[in-house]
Amino acid sequence: MPSITFRPIIATALAAAAWSGFVPTAATAQQALIRGVGNAVNAAPADALTYADLVTLADASEVVLRVQVRKASRLKPEQAPGLAPGMARLLIEARTQTVLSGPAMGEKVRYLADVPLDAKGKVPKLNKQVMLVFARTVAGRPGELRLVDGGAQIAWSGATEQRIRAILTELLSAEAPPRIKGVREVLYVPGNLVGEGETQVFLQTENNEPVSVTVVRRPGMDKAWGVSLSEIVDQAARPPERDTLTWYRLACFLPRSMPAGASLSGSADQVRAAAADYAFVVEQLGECTRTRPAVER
Repeated sequence: MPSITFRPIIATALAAAAWSGFVPTAATAQQALIRGVGNAVNAAPADALTYADLVTLADASEVVLRVQVRKASRLKPEQAPGLAPGMARLLIEARTQTVLSGPAMGEKVRYLADVPLDAKGKVPKLNKQVMLVFARTVAGRPGELRLVDGGAQIAWSGATEQRIRAILTELLSAEAPPRIKGVREVLYVPGNLVGEGETQVFLQTENNEPVSVTVVRRPGMDKAWGVSLSEIVDQAARPPERDTLTWYRLACFLPRSMPAGASLSGSADQVRAAAADYAFVVEQLGECTRTRPAVER
């Protein structure tokens, strides 16, 4: 289930007006905010990033691409307000290698990124390094990108790119599960036999598409549960596999306990049964593990 909430530092550093030099006054008018992230987040190797880490980056991006860094220029402290200790803010020039998703990009791109300093307090050498970049385009400025947060440049590897491509395929699928906004209502219906019953959890989604969770109780049997992405509440629905988009939508965004007032069940026993079944689903989903802050969309 959702891990500890991170609070990204909002930084107000802005991109350069021209690549030949950083001009703070012009830059202030040209690019939106960049979100800084903490040293521990950026220091984590790409292969340590969890499924939830990668989905939050991809889901917030307009464009995901693989680039090779050609030049990395460090901004002066006064040009990088809000920068976390132990970090450097760099102005990156890079060559586009491939666009994994989003609009076509030119041969060259540029963006700001926050990177951790090494043990000697120096900026790591990034020239010629291949990176995966999660970004949004900047209106009216071709080739200029704005990372979805300050650490949304991660070291490339074939395995990491393969993971990202699989996530993008899920996100772009016509059958992709919608984003979960909360719990709309919970209904427990007792069966005819002692210990028999069914709980239905109806979720509120960003685009109002139906998503429901069903928990079925039968005497002498373990509880069975599943997720339905249609108007039909199906007792044969199955739980989502871990590290899939449906799992992520539920495990990372469902409240940890049934919200007060969500239950439509009548008696106190039925409300308790609904709450217990909701807690069962939360436990079955497991923890939404993150090594970096979730990205605001």
